[in-house]
Amino acid sequence: MKTFCFVLFSVLAGAASGTIEKRIVGSQTCGKNRQYHVEIETVQGGKTCGGALLNTRWVITASHCAEQAVTVKIGLNVDKSFLKSLLSSFKSFFKGKPKGSEQVIKVDKQFSFKGEEGEAHDIVLLRLNEDASPKLPQIKLPSSECTRPQLNQQVEIGGWGAKKADLKKTKKPTSLKCASVEMIACDEKDKPDSKYHGDESNVMCAFKPGVEACFGDGGSAVEYNNILHGIVVNNPVDTCDGRIVMLDICHYKDWIVKTMQDN
Repeated sequence: MKTFCFVLFSVLAGAASGTIEKRIVGSQTCGKNRQYHVEIETVQGGKTCGGALLNTRWVITASHCAEQAVTVKIGLNVDKSFLKSLLSSFKSFFKGKPKGSEQVIKVDKQFSFKGEEGEAHDIVLLRLNEDASPKLPQIKLPSSECTRPQLNQQVEIGGWGAKKADLKKTKKPTSLKCASVEMIACDEKDKPDSKYHGDESNVMCAFKPGVEACFGDGGSAVEYNNILHGIVVNNPVDTCDGRIVMLDICHYKDWIVKTMQDN
């Protein structure tokens, strides 16, 4: 899955009016927002995705981003001033990188959700080999009274994806991009990949003109009121997707908590 491309004319229009914000349609960097974002790459190459740091030990992403050994890169979007203070407060760093900031997670530490009949869902928890620093920003899970965002409400998405899978022909953005999109009703085509289960009970959708999910955006977090409410499951390759397809975290909240407690 993959990041979010934004239309140039929207950026220019915002610049002209002096109303550019961090999270609007257009190629806006996240700045100090979304510092919990992690980058996930398959060790054998071919896949790149986003994910989110839930706590010092766990990362959440889409199943299609993993299911083989992956490299998890933590703290790539951390504010430089914060990173500098973090580096100065720890002595166990090597070549300027915090200890544990890049880890290879094998399949035995990947926990994918299975339905009652054993059907696979496009969501996975990755258990880190080594705890990340507790000072690194993390995203919060919803409360026990979790309800999905309603239609027409704004949610926040972000990613590092490129417009095409062939990174030789298209460059990945140099900074994490953020945008707001509006919750909409899903149609019959708005589903995860066919190998994963998806219906109205676990799938949500969002849209805003000019905002798209591209190669590398899959697995990225969807925020509502600064809380994790979705995981992007779009998996575009040569073109970007205009409709954002997400799994509803409320549907998986109990499983997420139990998996982390038991492992």
